[in-house]
Amino acid sequence: MSVDGEAVRTRSETGEADEPGWEVDPDDEWGVAVITTVGRQLKLRREAAGLRAAEFGAAIGYGEDLVYKVEGGKRIPRPDYLDRADEVLGAGGLISAMKEDVRKVRYPKTVRALGKLEAKAVEIALYECHIVPGLLQTPEHARSVIGAAQPPYSPDDVERMVAARLARQSIFERSPAPALSFVLEEGVLRRSIGGTMAWRQQLERLLEVGRLHNVVLQVMPMKCDTHSGLDGRIELLKFPDGTAVGRSDGAFNGRPTSEPKHLRILDLRYGTIRAQALSPGESLAFIEQLLGET
Repeated sequence: MSVDGEAVRTRSETGEADEPGWEVDPDDEWGVAVITTVGRQLKLRREAAGLRAAEFGAAIGYGEDLVYKVEGGKRIPRPDYLDRADEVLGAGGLISAMKEDVRKVRYPKTVRALGKLEAKAVEIALYECHIVPGLLQTPEHARSVIGAAQPPYSPDDVERMVAARLARQSIFERSPAPALSFVLEEGVLRRSIGGTMAWRQQLERLLEVGRLHNVVLQVMPMKCDTHSGLDGRIELLKFPDGTAVGRSDGAFNGRPTSEPKHLRILDLRYGTIRAQALSPGESLAFIEQLLGET
């Protein structure tokens, strides 16, 4: 095909239409409803404009097959798909306005719920003993961690989960900034998942985040006489109205809790872990040392 006399390959021809991470999760009822509605609206507007699917696809730079998938509620449209459709169909911004709901659909239901809580929290405290927390992961490291699961996720699910994990990191851009505290195990920082280059990027990301004014990042050393985090992961989120929610692998059956008595226990455990860990300055110096050794 050509646009303004210049040869152009559509995204379906370059394989982008089949890139993992953009399929609709059939078990996500809300997601299916959103994408079905968006697809129906796009089809009605296209037909009202007198455009066949192939003509419309050529005008927005996508293949006919993808147009049918989007309109049939089988494929999540990319943001630029909606922007181009809005322009071609003269929708005056109404189609582009769908991007926010469509963006949320790409993320699993459980991650959407967690993301909402993190977006409201004024304080987030996290002790992680097995992996780098998702809020701190680079795209390559997240892909390696998720891709290592057994039984393996499909490529589409992996990309959807990576996108969701990265979307949660928007908390670093919030204003006013929340107070963030992380404690990571030294063993986690010595496990170069994803290969040397990907791991160097991950260590650099930890240093970058650890230097932010609203972040306290600490390392729990392997050589320690006492360790109060042996029961596993702890997460605490506190909200502007004074309420909070927390969870620990080793308490309350691992379920989220908002009971004041339970939260006091988690607060005590987390505070003790922080006291046992390296100081923030020592922790950043330790990560810099690891980076130099990688």
